[in-house]
Amino acid sequence: MEWSSARFKRPVVLTKHGQARMVEREIPLQMVADLIETGDAIHKDERHLWIVKAFPERSDNLICAAVVMENLLVVKTIMHNWQRVEVP
Repeated sequence: MEWSSARFKRPVVLTKHGQARMVEREIPLQMVADLIETGDAIHKDERHLWIVKAFPERSDNLICAAVVMENLLVVKTIMHNWQRVEVP
């Protein structure tokens, strides 16, 4: 699965693991695209980040994408019931 992010100005690629977690957690592609474009970005370092967003219609908030930013925006996995962490 691939599309382009206006926010990050690069193509977005979902790993097979990320796609499997979307199916398992019933998170549609449209919601993942909205998460990428409008969610809060929490940077671990220059390349690694989490993108999180609450979706009021879901009872398992926060939804989170673990992302690696290179020439592409690679979504490694999609999580739910995520809790914010402090990044040093």
